Amino acid sequence: MKKLLTPLLLLLAAALVCAGLALGQHAQVLAKAARVCLECIGVG
Repeated sequence: MKKLLTPLLLLLAAALVCAGLALGQHAQVLAKAARVCLECIGVG
C-alpha cells in the first residue's frame, strides 16, 4: 500500500502546483509575502 501511496501523492502534489501556476496564484503569494516582509521591518 505504501509503495502505491507515495507516487500517487507526489503526482497529486505536482498536479496542484501546475494548477496554481496556471491560475496565476504564484503572483498573489509573492505579493502577500512582500507585504508581510515590509510590515515586519516597519516600512509598510
